[in-house]
Amino acid sequence: MSAFDATCSSIASAAEPGDEAVSVIQPRKGWQKLDLRTLWQYRDLLRYLTLRDIQVRYKQTVLGAAWAVIQPVAMMLVACVFFGRLLGVAAKVPVPYPIFFFAGMLAWNFFAGAVNASSMSLINSAQMLRKVYFPRLIVPIASIGAPAVDLAISSLVLVALMFWYGVALSWQILLIPFITVSIVAAVLGVGLMLAAPNVAYRDFRHVVPVLPPLWVLVSPVIFPVAIVPESWQWVLHLNPMGGSIEAFRAAVLGSPLDYGAWAISTAASLLLLAGGLAYFTRTERRFADVV
Repeated sequence: MSAFDATCSSIASAAEPGDEAVSVIQPRKGWQKLDLRTLWQYRDLLRYLTLRDIQVRYKQTVLGAAWAVIQPVAMMLVACVFFGRLLGVAAKVPVPYPIFFFAGMLAWNFFAGAVNASSMSLINSAQMLRKVYFPRLIVPIASIGAPAVDLAISSLVLVALMFWYGVALSWQILLIPFITVSIVAAVLGVGLMLAAPNVAYRDFRHVVPVLPPLWVLVSPVIFPVAIVPESWQWVLHLNPMGGSIEAFRAAVLGSPLDYGAWAISTAASLLLLAGGLAYFTRTERRFADVV
């Protein structure tokens, strides 16, 4: 019953008085609009899948949630030695380089981890996709929960670093939720565009691990935007994560925030999200047949 398991529409009709109503399930064709009402009806499933992914991530691990701290701290130490000292990037930032790098890396690690999880979410939920109908969009959305928990845990290290270096919080910390929304928009846009072809083309999954290491090189995680020639800074702003990373870092450290760059990156993220949603809703009717 693959047609039933695809994205469907139900039409109830009665042929004769006294006959039982018959439900005809037919797959939708062409471009589809986003059905927010149906997503809301399945909110309990979204909550369950989110908690399941979080539990699976930390279940039967030796160090558990400590991995969310060990990985970014190790990356910070390596970056401080090779980029901060050997390449001289530390001399070009207005704050201690460890805290500069860690603040930007928090936003980037959340983005990279959530993109990886959402792009593989349909493959990992293949058995459920074949057996029952529900809005397929719930699966990649739910996969963002575990990286969000990692972000929250890693933020404790950032707070400790700020205390160590004597960096006080400012009112700009109130902007963090809005900046996070911008990053989530970019995550879903990229994740949905990768999740759909991952189902149909098995070799496409090899693209996902390659994308973040290349993307981080054109994002202001290791270096500040100021070292890029002013005539080329607009390229970084078009990067959906470019302005958002700088805005996240500025909000945390209380440094001047470039609202224009953040707005441009947010607009790019929203365009990605619109494209990802359009592509996903058009192709999801075939997921149960090919997953």
